[in-house]
Amino acid sequence: MARAALAAGANLVNDVWAMRMDPALPALIAESGAPVVLMHNRSRPRDAQQSARLGGRYVGVAYQDLLGDVLRELRQAVEAACAAGITRDRIIIDPGIGFGKTVEQNLRLLHHLDELRVLGLPILLGASRKAFIGYTLDAPPDERVEGTAATVALGIARGADIVRVHDVREMARVVKMADAVVRG
Repeated sequence: MARAALAAGANLVNDVWAMRMDPALPALIAESGAPVVLMHNRSRPRDAQQSARLGGRYVGVAYQDLLGDVLRELRQAVEAACAAGITRDRIIIDPGIGFGKTVEQNLRLLHHLDELRVLGLPILLGASRKAFIGYTLDAPPDERVEGTAATVALGIARGADIVRVHDVREMARVVKMADAVVRG
């Protein structure tokens, strides 16, 4: 899929499995020269529960040390990418909000997002309309714009460089305001 996307003109590869699922992907990305997003992900269907109103969420996902585990696994993904010939200046990391993490773990990870800065790479935050917002606010996906705005603003305050969102116009305003406050 990444090969077809790059051939069609994509200029970035966003891999939700941090290049662990497709053995040909690292070489393809290295050869293409495209930047890559390496996302932390421990998703397993058996850890997910569904609610008709709020959607899916992960339960019972165990981490020995949430932040330490996420950092270690992202560091390993970065090292593997570099070993495959992808230069560090083309790597973006994503903590994987909503992927294999409980509501509480997502909130904790967002609160400590700045701790990922030790990797020295841009951080992408993709929290838009995620289930952890829905379960926190008791709101279905189409009623999560305010929760998304809060995660975007707080994410920027805690070091996010890039945000992935659904409600682009509204979140662009949130980003502009949060950047004005945080980065002066």
